Order: sequence, then C-alpha cells, then structure tokens
Amino acid sequence: MLANTANKALRQARNLAPPPAHLEPPEADLWSALLTDFAFSDPASLALLEEALSARQRARRCREAIDRDGETVTDRFDKLKAHPLLAAERDARAAFLSGMRQLYLDVPGDAK
Repeated sequence: MLANTANKALRQARNLAPPPAHLEPPEADLWSALLTDFAFSDPASLALLEEALSARQRARRCREAIDRDGETVTDRFDKLKAHPLLAAERDARAAFLSGMRQLYLDVPGDAK
C-alpha cells in the first residue's frame, strides 16, 4: 500500500498519465511503474503502451481460464481438443511482446 501511495505521489509530481480505466490492477500497476521509470509522454507511445498492456491483460485472463479449465476440453462429441483460448492467449502474448519491442523495452525471457 505504501508503494502504491508513493507511486501515486511520484506520478502526480511528474504529471504522469494515470492508467487507462479498463486496465485491471496488474496491468495498471505495470503502467504506473513503466511511466515512473521511462519518459513516455507523447501520445503515440502512450497509445502503444495502452494497447500492449490491454493485450497482456487479455493473455493473463486467457491463461487464468486455461489454468482453471485445463489445456484440453471435451467437445460435444465427447472428444478431447485443445482449449479454445490457447490460440487467443498466444496471439495476445505476441501482441504484448511486439508492443514492448516497439517501445524498446526488454521483457524478461523474450527471445530476440
């Protein structure tokens, strides 16, 4: 809580943009941390960051559903098939990593 208060005070002192309202806490916290550590002030960078974090949020939500349901599901014919969100998670993760690269940010574990 103290770190969150300190981030808010620093953001206000530096006049940093608040996180977009649709971002959930993990992505909103990352938004705040990135704007605190890096000088993103132009509209294009902020828009790209917003899209990247929206993609990260979607990938996280997909991963949570897959973790809950399992990587395979049974279809209406009682046959096992890949969870339908696996492709959405993959695509959202790729979009997030692409956005981070476009902003010249390294993502741990990202093969270049």
